[in-house]
Amino acid sequence: MTLKQSARGVVEPFHAMDVLARANALRQTGVDVAYLCVGQPEAPAPKKALAAARAMLDSGTVGYTDANGRLDLRNALAEYHRDRYGLDINPQHIVVTTGSSAGFNLAFLSLFDPGDRVAIAAPGYPAYRNILKALSLEVVEIETDESTRWALTPEMLAREHAIAPLKGVLVASPANPSGTMMTPDALQALVQACSDMNIRFISDEIYHGLTYPEDTGIEECSAARFSDDVIIINSFSKYFCMTGWRVGWMILPEDVVRPVERLAQSLYISAPELSQVAARYALDCKDELEIIRQGYRKNRTLLLERLSELGFKDILPVDGAFYAYADCSSFTNDSMHFAHKMLDEAHVAVTPGIDFDPVRGHSRLRFSFAGSTATMQTALGRLESWLK
Repeated sequence: MTLKQSARGVVEPFHAMDVLARANALRQTGVDVAYLCVGQPEAPAPKKALAAARAMLDSGTVGYTDANGRLDLRNALAEYHRDRYGLDINPQHIVVTTGSSAGFNLAFLSLFDPGDRVAIAAPGYPAYRNILKALSLEVVEIETDESTRWALTPEMLAREHAIAPLKGVLVASPANPSGTMMTPDALQALVQACSDMNIRFISDEIYHGLTYPEDTGIEECSAARFSDDVIIINSFSKYFCMTGWRVGWMILPEDVVRPVERLAQSLYISAPELSQVAARYALDCKDELEIIRQGYRKNRTLLLERLSELGFKDILPVDGAFYAYADCSSFTNDSMHFAHKMLDEAHVAVTPGIDFDPVRGHSRLRFSFAGSTATMQTALGRLESWLK
C-alpha cells in the first residue's frame, strides 16, 4: 500500500543547512572545516544572560509561560525599542516567540488564507519562500537589482497588485543574503504604499544592531517608525548571539495580538522560559555586544578586500548583517557543485546562491563572516591556495 504524502512537504531544502550538515559530517572524520556557511555568531550568549540562566536552573523550576511571553521580558523589549529607536511600543502588543521562525509561522497563519498572494524579494531568505509554500500561500518573488539597491519599491508592488491582489509583503533590512539595507525614505515609501493598497507589511528586523553606519553612512530604521499597522519580527539569534536558545519576538497591531496568541497557545504553548529569562538580561549587555559588532566590522573589511582580490566580483552592498553575496561566475555557473567542491577540497563551507535566488543564484555564493577573524583568515588562505 502506498500512502499519500502532503504536498506541503514538497519544498526546496534549506541548502545552507544541508551544507552545514555536510561540513559537520566532514569534521567528524577529523577534518578542520572553516565555517562560512551559516549565519551563526561564533561568540557565546552575553555573560549576564548566561548567569541568569544558570541561576534559574539552580532554582529547579523551569515551566510554561503565557503564550505571549513573560511580562518582564515584554516590558524590557518595549524599553529596548524606546531606547534604540525612540518608539513608544505597548508591551501588550509584543509577543515572545520560539525564534523568528515561529514569528513567521504565526504572522502568515494569522494574516493570510490559503491561496493569498504574498510578495518577497529575490534574492531573499529561503525560509520565507518555503514556509509560505508549505502553508498553501502563493509566493510572489520579485527580482531586484542594483537600480533599486536590491530592494522592493512601491512601483514593483503596484505592478504585481494590478495582476492580482497582493495580501502581504515581507521585507528584510538588512537583507539576507546580501546585508543590503533600505534607506529610511525608501522604507517609509514602501510602508505607505502598502497602506494605500491595503497590503499587510511584515518587517524582518533580525539583523538590526548588526549595521555599519561608520562605513556605509546608512542608519538602521524600524518600519514601526512609520506605521502602527506593520508587523515586526525580530530575534535574539543574531545581534544577541543566542541562536540555539530559540527566542524571538513580534510587535503586532492591536487587532492581530489575540489571533497570534490563540495560534501560539496551540502550536508552541510558549517560548522556552529559560531562554526568555536569559533574553531579558541579554538586553542589558550593550557594551559586550558592541565589541562583537566591531569584530564583525573588521571581518567585513577583510572579506570584501580579499574576495575581490581572489576573483569574486559584483558583491552586493554589505550595509549590515554578516554576509557577502558574491558573483562566482569567474569560476562556475553551478554554485551548488562549486560549494560542495570547495568544502570537499578546500575545507571551506559556504552557501550556494540558489538558496536565495532559484533563477539567478547559480552564479553566486554567500559568505558568512559571523565567525572570528582567525576563521576568516584561515578560510581566505585556503581559498587562495585552492583557486590557484
